[in-house]
Amino acid sequence: MIARLSGIVDSLGEDFAVIDVGGVGYLVFCSARTLRSLPPPGKAASLMTETHVREDHIHLYGFADTVERDWFRLLTTVQGVGAKLALSILSALDPAALADAVAAEDRASLTRAPGVGPKLAARIAAELKDKAGTAPVVRPAFAAAAAGPASDAVSALVNLGYRRGEAFGAVNQAMRRLGADAPVEALITAGLKELSA
Repeated sequence: MIARLSGIVDSLGEDFAVIDVGGVGYLVFCSARTLRSLPPPGKAASLMTETHVREDHIHLYGFADTVERDWFRLLTTVQGVGAKLALSILSALDPAALADAVAAEDRASLTRAPGVGPKLAARIAAELKDKAGTAPVVRPAFAAAAAGPASDAVSALVNLGYRRGEAFGAVNQAMRRLGADAPVEALITAGLKELSA
């Protein structure tokens, strides 16, 4: 298994990069986020990789960091989410936004990725909520913001017309500043400030 590639960027495509490692060009499929992080051709680069071996092919998937790679691994555990669709999701949502969407069960945010409809978005949110809550790939306040005063603050912001993912992200940021023991009123006020910034 190839876990990491370091070499020279040979070329970049819409969904791939070719990395020259000692004269061998490795075709690595990447999210849009990872592709944007790579230097132009001719410059040195390093990617975390995931190797998929199938009967008819060997594919490499590349990631700018371990957090994105870990989310890729989580996404591909969901029935109906293959490697290409996982990259599509990671192109539409960075890992922090994905963590927020899963925690908040925000199907609308998940459907921003091409190929993800409402049913699949619901399955992703349902299947990953428990897995992501204990994984090191999520935002620090993920588990705390899914219950208690934070949950009430998210509900209040949703009732004010904000999308669930936006509300969750704002409350999550408020919890970082105010602490996990902040009362619901303070979280709502701070969340509104986050949303209006």
